[in-house]
This record gives sequence, C-alpha cells and structure tokens, in this order.
Amino acid sequence: MTKDLLAGVKAVVFDAYGTLFDVNAAVQRYAELVGPDAGHLSEVWRNKQLEYSWTLSLMGRYAAFWDLTVRALDHALALHPGVDPGLREKLLDAYRDLDAYPEVPNVLAVLQKRGLRTAVLTNGNAAMVDRAVASAGLADHLDAVLSVDDAQVFKTHPDAYRIALTRLAVGEADVLFCSSNRWDVAGACAFGFRTAWVNRRGLPDEYAELAPTAVIGSLDGLL
Repeated sequence: MTKDLLAGVKAVVFDAYGTLFDVNAAVQRYAELVGPDAGHLSEVWRNKQLEYSWTLSLMGRYAAFWDLTVRALDHALALHPGVDPGLREKLLDAYRDLDAYPEVPNVLAVLQKRGLRTAVLTNGNAAMVDRAVASAGLADHLDAVLSVDDAQVFKTHPDAYRIALTRLAVGEADVLFCSSNRWDVAGACAFGFRTAWVNRRGLPDEYAELAPTAVIGSLDGLL
C-alpha cells in the first residue's frame, strides 16, 4: 500500500502539531507538578487552541498561532484552579520546544533519500514552528517549513493548503499530505491532495465523504 501511496508523489507535506510534534509533551514534562488534572489540562489547552483558530477564520480575522496557544493555556489554567498558575511560563517554554515523535527524523531522512521533497505546512506562525523544528533537530530533514502566516488564514481554508503548491511549485496530485488531525485530512482531501491520516490513537473515522487515501498508525507507515 505504501508503495502505491507514494507513486507519482513529488513532495510529502506534513502537519506539525500532533503529527510531527507531540502536543501533549509540554504538560507531560511537568505532569508531576501539574498534578492529577494534567491530562485534562493538556486536552483543554489543545482543544481551545484549535477552536480559536477556526472561529477567527470564520470571522475573517487572524492572529498568530502562538498568541492563540497562550490564550488557550490561560483558559485551561483558569478552568483548573487547582493547578499552580506559576507553571504558566514553564508550560509555554515547553511548548516552544515540543518533542518530536520518535520515528520522525528517520522517516524524513528516508523520504529525502528516495528523492522526495519534504515540507511542513502548519497553522503555527513562522517563529513558533522554526523554533520547534530547530529544537527537535529536524531542520536538515525538511526542504521547506511553511506557515499559514503567508495566507493569514488557518487550515482548513483552501488558501492555507495552496501555500504548498506555490512554495514547492507542484500541483495537487504531486502532494501527499500527512496529518494526525482528521479535520485537517478532510480539508486537504477537499483541496485535492492525496492524504494519509496518521491515526496514532486509533480514533473512529469521520468526514466519510472526504476519506483519506490511507490510514497509518504512525509515520513509519509511509516507509
């Protein structure tokens, strides 16, 4: 299946947060200090971060994704008064330097050796994602790091996905887009990309009318 999935592909484009980087790693790093609410705090932080991006896009407004990340953490902390608010800066610093999933460096390196271009297309603003890529040691394995900053609108707006075509000088059929976020996969499918849903948590499918080309349990499934 993987061979067919990559047939005719010129560029493999990855979502960043949740796909290359573990969005729960920031809270996990301080889980003992956060206490029993650590799991729910992390979940609320992520959900609000995404909610803010979608609502702003629908309103025709835009803000840097880092600003939304900060606002989302503030909401999550307000919702969990038992968590020490003094951890705020530590959690934000940890989010700046999220851990990449273990398989990521090797997968990117192998794809490049096969002659495929590798890129990130992320809601993260440039400064945010550039730091994440550098701290995870992925810069040498990526041909481009693309941010929706260029379009001033978040995924799943078509203009966000169009950035990859413009910057990589490829067509829709040349791209395999990989994301762990099913909504992101749906948006990429609607745009015309070939897609791989990285279903790390074994979640049930949705958006049936916008099915991924393939479903894989981790990025190793591309090799």
